[in-house]
Amino acid sequence: MPLEIVTIPCLSDNYAFLAHDAVSGNTALIDAPEAGPILAELDKRGWTLTHVLLTHHHWDHVDGLPGILEKHSAKVIGAAADAHRLPPLDQEVSDGDSFEFGGEPVQVMDVSGHTVGHVAYYMPQSAVVFTADSLMALGCGRLFEGTAPQMWASLSKLAALPDDTLVCSGHEYTQSNAKFAITVDPGNAALQQRMADIDRARAAGEPTVPSTLALEKATNPFLRATDPAIQAHLGMQNADPAEVFAEIRARKDRF
Repeated sequence: MPLEIVTIPCLSDNYAFLAHDAVSGNTALIDAPEAGPILAELDKRGWTLTHVLLTHHHWDHVDGLPGILEKHSAKVIGAAADAHRLPPLDQEVSDGDSFEFGGEPVQVMDVSGHTVGHVAYYMPQSAVVFTADSLMALGCGRLFEGTAPQMWASLSKLAALPDDTLVCSGHEYTQSNAKFAITVDPGNAALQQRMADIDRARAAGEPTVPSTLALEKATNPFLRATDPAIQAHLGMQNADPAEVFAEIRARKDRF
């Protein structure tokens, strides 16, 4: 049975996620921006938190953890490469590692770029990947620590997952990301339709996260550095995709 995934808005534009296994009753939290909304959701559903999966060390993904652990005794899992900057971990993991949750494997993927040591968690049986600030809805995280080639490699790794994978990313940036995306991919009809859908969702107060990997591959310019139309629009026909990605990222930073 696939895990039940719950999206929890936190802070001004963050998301945390719960993954619940109905068979065992186990519940995992992916990132902890603030305690209040997460504890309220657990209480509302009558769930007991058993695991916490941290993606990276930034404050808006970890600062809620102490308050959560006051109420729930959960096993905290995070990247060995980032352990010196994360809250205390019960289990350190690295790229290629796998551990069990809810009767299925959780695959650890190093997706450094936004930070060095950022990880994503992929649950193939439930067809969901938790990407935080690596691959985002219509975007990707700023390169605070990593390089453009490093981030392109991370995004390419995520793009190789099955198209039906649900992408649970860390922020509600989609509407602003869309306004940039159309400037580098103006002829993309799928992007134009997605922009209209996003505007309707946000006007109704609805989240635009999660998305599907198929939709991201069709519309997210940061996954489309090999696309001839984008390369032509940038004047970079047949350029190395990592260089095209770097140009897209640089334009987004100036946008």
